[in-house]
Amino acid sequence: MKCMGLDLGSRTLGIATSDSLGWFASSLTTIRFEDDDYETALEKLLPLIKEHRIQTIVLGLPKHMNGDVGIRGEICLQFKEMIESQCDVPVVMWDERLTTVAAQKLLISHDVSRKKRKQIIDQMAAVQILQGYLDSKK
Repeated sequence: MKCMGLDLGSRTLGIATSDSLGWFASSLTTIRFEDDDYETALEKLLPLIKEHRIQTIVLGLPKHMNGDVGIRGEICLQFKEMIESQCDVPVVMWDERLTTVAAQKLLISHDVSRKKRKQIIDQMAAVQILQGYLDSKK
């Protein structure tokens, strides 16, 4: 089962995909768009969903440490609805607390430069989101 992980920010959408067996997540790309222009993000995302024959999308849901869903979380829930209105692929929301922190630590431990980290951090957070989901299914 081919899955796609998404980490939605205010100007970027980090994207990861799984292998065809749904065991391992790997980074794919980062879509960049103007501040809060989620329609453009969706326009760029839809061809990737089709191209990679995605069967499930896992969208990170940012929550506060106390579990509350804030403004960013509400935006992600709206983006989920946008995706589902444009394609037949189910979207699963996944708690993404600390995924960016984990991705940042991983990149630092592999001695990735600050400039390069800034370019790929969203993809790596998407990998963390997707891998968490895939691991929960094993």
